[in-house]
Parts: sequence; C-alpha cells; structure tokens
Amino acid sequence: MNYTECLAYLAELGNEVRGMKFGLEAIESILASLGHPERACPSAIVAGTNGKGSTSAILASILEQAGYRTGLYTSPHLVRVNERIRVNGREISDEDFARSFAEVRQTVDRLLGEKSLAHRPSFFEYLTATAFLHFARARADFVVLEVGMGGRLDATNVTEPRVAVITNVDLDHMEFLGSTHRAIAEEKAGVIKPRRPVVSCCEHDDAVEVVRRRAAALEAELLEPARFAALSNVRSLGGRYVFDLALNGDRFFDLASPLAGEFQMKNAMAAVTAAWRLAQQGYRIPPPAIVAGLRKASWPGRLQVVRERPLIVLDGAHNPAAARELRAYAREQWAGRRLRLVYASMRDKAMGEISEILFPLADEVYLTRPALARAATAEEVLAAARCQPRRVVVEPEPARALEDACQASSSDDVVLACGSLFLVGALLSETRSCSAGL
Repeated sequence: MNYTECLAYLAELGNEVRGMKFGLEAIESILASLGHPERACPSAIVAGTNGKGSTSAILASILEQAGYRTGLYTSPHLVRVNERIRVNGREISDEDFARSFAEVRQTVDRLLGEKSLAHRPSFFEYLTATAFLHFARARADFVVLEVGMGGRLDATNVTEPRVAVITNVDLDHMEFLGSTHRAIAEEKAGVIKPRRPVVSCCEHDDAVEVVRRRAAALEAELLEPARFAALSNVRSLGGRYVFDLALNGDRFFDLASPLAGEFQMKNAMAAVTAAWRLAQQGYRIPPPAIVAGLRKASWPGRLQVVRERPLIVLDGAHNPAAARELRAYAREQWAGRRLRLVYASMRDKAMGEISEILFPLADEVYLTRPALARAATAEEVLAAARCQPRRVVVEPEPARALEDACQASSSDDVVLACGSLFLVGALLSETRSCSAGL
C-alpha cells in the first residue's frame, strides 16, 4: 500500500468516534502478531478529559531535551493523520506511515482469515498499532501515549507505563463513558497500573475519590500536584504563565508554561511532576531539561494566534470545562475589546451549556460547519442554544466565515474561532494551503 491507499482505507473504516470499539482483545492480538512492538521501550500514559494532549506534548518535550529519543502518540489530528505519530517532534513521514500501516493491515487480514479476530479493528486501533510499530522501528528510547477516549479499555492501555497521568476529569463523551464524574473517572483510572506511580490532577470530589481508591487498591503511588506541589512566584506574560515549583524539596525556577491560559499551568505542573518522578526512577532528566522542555513544547489549536491585527485566535474548546477556561482567558486578556465568535460544534457535544458560556462574550456569532457528518448545522446549534447570540451570521464554509468575521472587524478587535478541533483543523488546513494565510 502507498500512503494515499492507506488514507483511503482509513476513510472506509468510518467515523473515528462512532466507530470506536472498546476492549483490548483486538489490539493485544494484533500487537502480539507483530512481535509486541509496544514492549520495545518504556512509556508514560496520559488520560483525562481536558489537557491530556498538552500534557503529553510537554512531557515528550522534556524527555527529548533530556536526550531521549522520544515518541509521542496523540489524537485527533488537526490537518494530517501523520501529526498523531511523532519522534522527537517530527511527524512520521508518508513513506514510514505507509510501511507500518501496510504491515498492520496485512497482519489484521491474516488474523481475520484465521478467525483470531472477531471483527475488523477500528480506525483508532489501526493507528495505535501503526504507532507502536513505527516507534519500535525508529528505536525510540521512550514513548508518551495520549489516551484516545476513556482509559480502561482504550487501545493505548496495553503497556506497563513507568508513570501514568490523569488530567482533570469532566463531563464529555458521556454516551460512551457515563453521565457522572464518578463513572467517567472510573474509566480514566483504568490507566493506573499496580505499584506504578500516577500523577492525578482531578478536581471534582467524586473523581478525586475514584482515583485515590483505585491507586490504593493497586498499591500505586499517588502524586496530586494540588496537594503535593508548592507553586510560587506566579506571573503572567501576555497570558502565558511563568512560575516556580517545589516538589518534595526539589525546586524548579522560572518554569514557563508554553501555552496560553492560566489553566495550562496545571498541565505543565502535571508534566513536570511526571518527569520529576521518572528522574527518581533513574531516568536522566536534570532540571535544565525540564525548563527547556517547557520552553520548547508546542501544541497547536489551543489559543493559537494566527494573526495579530485583528487578533485571530483558534481554540478547540469543545466541552463545557474547556469553554469555561476559554471564557476566563478572554475576560482576562481581551477586556474592553470587541469580539466576534466563529463557532462550530459536533452534534454530540453540550451545545446548550457551551452557548451559555461563550455566546455572551461576542458581539456577533458566526455559525459554520466543518465538512463532517457529525457536525451540527447552524439551525441545530441555535435550537440547542440556551443563550441566543446578539447577532447571528450563518456561513457554512469555515474559511469564509472566518474571513467575513475578519472583514467586519477593526484592527483592534478579536476574532475567536472555537467549538471543535475539526473547525480548527479546517481553518489551519486553509491557512497552510494559501500562501497569503488567513
């Protein structure tokens, strides 16, 4: 198979979320037939509702700065599927993707023919096996794995990680994971392994209790930065935070969160705590590597500025918790500035609650729709909205909606495009394909 054929085959597998198959039997069978590439090097796993991608990227950056050849597996992608599989920050090449994916498909076809697999694997299972195979071939020293959904039965949860991280747990994907913080936390806590440390940034009482109980049952050391770490000398530099951190007597100075927003400090603290715990296990991760790792980490689509005048910001906030963080940032950083909101959502998201959080920020709301069957129409967004916009502009084409919002703005205004990573991906794709930019 060549790269184009691989993408076409993935497309045939259908919607990534709706086609999700929970359970480890299939991925374990595939990886066993491939010679267990998931065992080729040590790993860390990161679960949670919000912040797990940022935390994974920061931890991988720290390990890279410490001299480790570091694999990073994340989801979803914004523009190209290659974004999900990186070694030392570099996306997998088209040729290497095709090579590993073709071997995974060949293995799956054989297992199906032998009746060793009950059904064809999901989009995510194919990609997870491809990632493990590539990391083994690339001779990675360490791999950081972002959980796709949940944790307990997610395809990434087939390793024995040296450390697990659980970022904040909130309500999302409730049709798959449960309708309460407790139920969702039960799934996330499935990444905790016996007698292996876990860093937990859970804030809701029910989620905290679940993680503590699970860690105790498995004799896993539990590190809760909110109780364990001492934060000091916090200052904001244009929305990006710099701080000092003490971890059990070890002090780190002038840690600079690489991403905008006060909430990103929590993700940075989680990554630093995980790296610190790995250093205690014998990994060579000196303080300068932690400082440099934060400074050099990047994670697109999260309060990403793509133009200064007017200020155009892209953010993938797609659930109420992320929307609340985005609102806090907007009120802090853009107070007194006229804001236009370009908004899109998937139908399965909490559009009613999110509208209450974000729509009051905007003088105008531009409703648009990425080219996905899951995406809600403008009519569906308005029907679900608990807060009706002051003024609505409907433009189904995302790039045109953003252009219209920009043309209506003065140089001092803010245009915020948010509500879905698929919207961010569509806009970034348009940016990359147009030499003039947005």
